[in-house]
Amino acid sequence: MSGSSDYIPPKVWTWNKANGGQFASINRPIAGPTHEKELPIGRHPLQLYSLGTPNGQKVTIMLEELLALGHSGAEYDAWLIRIGDGDQFGSDFVKINPNSKIPALMDRSGEKPIRVFESGAILTYLAEKFGAFLPTEPSARAECLSWLFWQMGSAPYLGGGFGHFYAYAPTKIEYAIDRFAMEVKRQLDVLDRRLAESEYLAGSDYTIADIAVWPWYGGLVKGWTYGAAEFLQVEDYKNVLRWADAIFSRPAVQRGRMVNRLSGDPSSQLHERHDASDFDTRTQDKLAAAE
Repeated sequence: MSGSSDYIPPKVWTWNKANGGQFASINRPIAGPTHEKELPIGRHPLQLYSLGTPNGQKVTIMLEELLALGHSGAEYDAWLIRIGDGDQFGSDFVKINPNSKIPALMDRSGEKPIRVFESGAILTYLAEKFGAFLPTEPSARAECLSWLFWQMGSAPYLGGGFGHFYAYAPTKIEYAIDRFAMEVKRQLDVLDRRLAESEYLAGSDYTIADIAVWPWYGGLVKGWTYGAAEFLQVEDYKNVLRWADAIFSRPAVQRGRMVNRLSGDPSSQLHERHDASDFDTRTQDKLAAAE
């Protein structure tokens, strides 16, 4: 089998930075800050520190959806955290998220600031704060939260498993790619079967379950993730494709996907978001033209 070796794990593992592949500069086996760095604070109660990865998109989509519903209290400042540069290891960021992962949110609307980290926790917090996108009827709420937590447990196999070994690892290891491709296709089948019987994941209503799952699996079947659409034969999952297209047609989703984004067409990149007008005036194409 290609990618096999005679490697035998030592009795005690030691950190070898050369084994980090594309992310060697930011991967490390210890937590805590690496440097002192203050985070900026804007004028809105909600301060988001993030990057436009699938996990980051969940929160910006949620905030844009809340604003579209008329929840003015969901206005937010979105500050860019460049994880490739190690911004997530700055002292202030680690105070918000000791796990040093984006996204991280500070809610300064009350007497005492509240930190929220982990994307699923942020979605739930915002849904409960504004009373939107999370059903209150017990069975519907349970269904929604079940699919939300399905995403939390499943996506690491897509990102850290399949995505890493298929797209980022310094060598192609057949066993690893086969192992995680099989699991990702199983997950897509889980979604496809559910969406064959339900318009959205939790039922007939669009919820935080869809907002959580879409950036990962919607992006995958739309061909945006890892360049793996043909490899995984995503066209077979017609119900997932139907659902992915329906969600992408939502203006709030399109706006949320732009925030803190560093790749793609410059017109789709809004590195920082501090006002709704920024979508019209501060995308990268407009900033470049102004210069």
